[in-house]
Amino acid sequence: MSKKKKDNLKGTVAVSLTNFLDSGCIVAGASGLTMWAQEFGLSSFKVGLLGALSANAFGAAIGALIGGHLADKYGRKMIYAYNMLVYMVGALLIIFAMSFPMLLIGFLVIGLSVGAGVPASWTYISEMASPGSRAHDIGISQLAWSLGPAIIFTLGVILAPLGLLGNRVLFGVLLVIAIVAWALQRQLDESKDWEDEQAKLKVSGESEENHPYKELLSNAVNVKAVLFLVGVYLFWNLVAGAMGFFMPFVYETVGGLTNSQANLLQAVLWILTSLGSYFGFSKLGDKVDQRKFFLVGAAMATASWVILTYIGMSWIGLWSFVILWGISAGIGAQAFYALWSTELFPTQYRGGAQGLMFFLVRGSCGIWSIVFPIILGSLGFTVAGTVMIVLLIISLIIGTVWTPKTRGKSLDEITAERHKKIIK
Repeated sequence: MSKKKKDNLKGTVAVSLTNFLDSGCIVAGASGLTMWAQEFGLSSFKVGLLGALSANAFGAAIGALIGGHLADKYGRKMIYAYNMLVYMVGALLIIFAMSFPMLLIGFLVIGLSVGAGVPASWTYISEMASPGSRAHDIGISQLAWSLGPAIIFTLGVILAPLGLLGNRVLFGVLLVIAIVAWALQRQLDESKDWEDEQAKLKVSGESEENHPYKELLSNAVNVKAVLFLVGVYLFWNLVAGAMGFFMPFVYETVGGLTNSQANLLQAVLWILTSLGSYFGFSKLGDKVDQRKFFLVGAAMATASWVILTYIGMSWIGLWSFVILWGISAGIGAQAFYALWSTELFPTQYRGGAQGLMFFLVRGSCGIWSIVFPIILGSLGFTVAGTVMIVLLIISLIIGTVWTPKTRGKSLDEITAERHKKIIK
């Protein structure tokens, strides 16, 4: 392996820890949600509020809107100098939470950190990758995203006898990983694409004070890309986001499972997602027809919810759901969104575009995090599951019909084709 490939791999792994910590903190909160609710006597609204202000929703949404713009203005590396410090503060608040407000603030702070880091991480990985390995490297970041829940849920099963203390320990584990991530990410080189873009701005005399969203939203090509990507990711993420935070709660309250059984199911699901991310998306994303590949993943995701909703939570139904959703999540909408969202926008506002879209998606997920438990409690699981199926079908249609033709092309080539200009 050449030095450049080794450096790229090192950078990809270091940056991918942000994805690990994103999903890890969501499921750490999810695995202990029932216990937190019992400890503080939380109503359904307060349970929904925890999900809404967490890394699963509004916390990450606000962080992404801020972090995406800062990554374009000051560089991708700047985010990594401070982002994990914020994450550590949030983790500490949760670990030592003695009241609902303290717990809620901890969830919000950790969410802000995650939101600021994710757009920068996908942008950095994509800009450092070669045209023939971009999906592979993004797949590695998705592997990290899926390993977070796989490891955290497995630890949740082991620590279940400790009750709420075990959940506090889970956030302690995330705190240690955040410290490691901060140490590694501070050593990263800046993205060469971003440095070249800044040099062009200085030579051309263009003002660096112009907000990227102004050009982003005044260009029809960009607006169409935003609508496409938000469509693909939003409708899928409404389902995945609710699952990430509420699925153990659903298993326990609807399926009658114990906390350990619920966490075990989720651990297996995320292990399968990890396998799908690496052996599926990472290995095949640069080589196969992406339209057909997306369709397969989206169809599996939809089928999984049809089984869970209409066959029920027998062990056959549960394991069928876990297998289908687990694999599909590794090759599905989030992996393709992470790839396409870095390809379809110029370097000048690539991070800002992702920040805006992540804000829209996770913000919508925040609203859904308040609504979902209410629907579940008042209308029942069959109605809630049917809504999930409809959302997944919408994502499937959008992604399959409007799949972009970007595979194997450099980011500059894609920008030139889409914006009809020559990259010198």
